[in-house]
Amino acid sequence: MDGILALYKERGMTSNDAVFKCRKIFKTRKVGHSGTLDPNVDGVLPICIGKATKVVNYMMDSGKIYQGQIILGFATETEDLDGAVVDKKELTRPFTSEEIDQAMSALTGDLIQIPPMYSAIKVNGRRLYDYARKGEEVKRPKRKIHVDYFKQTRASIFDDQKMQQTIFFEVGCGRGTYVRTLAVDLGKKLGFPAVMSDLTRLKSGGFTIGQAVSLEQLTKLDEKQLAAKLQPIEHALTEFPRHNLTPKQWEFVKNGGFLSPQYLNNGQVTSKVVLFYNGKVRALYKYNQEKHRYQPEQMIDLSWGEICGSNQIKWALSS
Repeated sequence: MDGILALYKERGMTSNDAVFKCRKIFKTRKVGHSGTLDPNVDGVLPICIGKATKVVNYMMDSGKIYQGQIILGFATETEDLDGAVVDKKELTRPFTSEEIDQAMSALTGDLIQIPPMYSAIKVNGRRLYDYARKGEEVKRPKRKIHVDYFKQTRASIFDDQKMQQTIFFEVGCGRGTYVRTLAVDLGKKLGFPAVMSDLTRLKSGGFTIGQAVSLEQLTKLDEKQLAAKLQPIEHALTEFPRHNLTPKQWEFVKNGGFLSPQYLNNGQVTSKVVLFYNGKVRALYKYNQEKHRYQPEQMIDLSWGEICGSNQIKWALSS
């Protein structure tokens, strides 16, 4: 069984827990997810099954949308409500909607972000959360991220007993963005410690939360029904143009051969092209500008005929 599942990950489990359970449900070890969700975050978690695991990285490159809440007035070591409080500062008045909007706007576009210590980023072969749990200091790498938009979804609430303010938000962002850190950075823009108090992923990998199915729902389905829940592998590659191979071109492609651009996409050169044969996605080829040819970037499905011999034919010069 090959394809991509829009899974609704519930709170209380890790993304790897979800992968483990999907392996049991789909009866295969070839299962991978396309972007970690923290245990206390719910929402869409695209799961790649079988040959679809070969396109996980392309799923990760797709944009994501989250909604959640930020509390101004205190900060924690984990940047969410799971960690110990490390800073507190009471607000003297609530921020206006205009002030919040202005601070959010400053956190859009191309940004440099330092990931939280409690994260799965590796430094010198160890996860950052491993250093954090042992109280060890380590220099965290700066990362380039992109935030499409960062906006309020409703009026904020000011707690005049705790002198804290809760902001309700939605953010559209690219790969590698830590929304927890974005919440902390918003607090810095406003001059107060902040923490992400709630988060749900609404969209990822081209799937919305309305399309996602839970593990509990999956356990009630038979094999045919499970297969029906999977999107085809090419769902992860929709941003690239597609080309249907002729039988002769397929002979070259299944041996890892190169393709001349004049016979693909009516001669129109693009950076990458998805190759299909007999209705199945077979490979993703990239254009080598220096050598004026298309060559393999990711082989996906070479079934319907095994690779024969060790001598590879390198050019497909005719259609």
